[in-house]
Amino acid sequence: MAEVKVYGIFAGPFNRRVELALKLKGVEYEYIEEDRSNKSAELVKYNPIYKQVPVLVHNGKPICESLIILEYIDETWQAIAPLLPKDPYQRAMAHFLARLIDEKFVMAKYKVCYGKGEEKEKGRGETCEVLKYLDNELQDKIFFGGDNIGFVDIVASYVALWFGAIQEAIGVELLTKQKFPKLSKWIDEFLSCRIIMENLPPRETLVPLYKAQFEAATQKASS
Repeated sequence: MAEVKVYGIFAGPFNRRVELALKLKGVEYEYIEEDRSNKSAELVKYNPIYKQVPVLVHNGKPICESLIILEYIDETWQAIAPLLPKDPYQRAMAHFLARLIDEKFVMAKYKVCYGKGEEKEKGRGETCEVLKYLDNELQDKIFFGGDNIGFVDIVASYVALWFGAIQEAIGVELLTKQKFPKLSKWIDEFLSCRIIMENLPPRETLVPLYKAQFEAATQKASS
């Protein structure tokens, strides 16, 4: 049995975070592709509450939820490519930014995609609010982690790749170089890193998946 296993789905932004962290640290792992419509018995066994990916299994012990998994990986393989800063304040801010992305940004994006009228407009405003905060947070740094990719960069891969694909799929343009120059520069720098390029799905494969998803949701809502 492999020491480290990752359960995920091909287009899943959250299990890709886990894989990026393991790749950055040079940790070998076995990847198990899951089917959302037919979840494996192992996935249900390892994550009986949510029955969702990602799940990291290390020496037979499962860890769920991507942010928790990332911290576990960083603490377990501390000596290689640290993801979280040692300074308590900077560490706290990294956790704050991660939760900002996973909670406020993801929910705002949902309103943009599926909301109507005032709710959709509110979602656009909330999305831009988070993007502006991230843009300001970068200051003159190459990455959120400084000179090297860190915890927040990995979490923000959702913004760098998946949100761009979603924008294209639904025909909106909120994240632009004119509005958010520092964040846009970070996206270019982040996605051009070899280890990132090799371990994220191509954008051209994500766009049609999201288009089909949104079209199905629209048809369901109108029926």
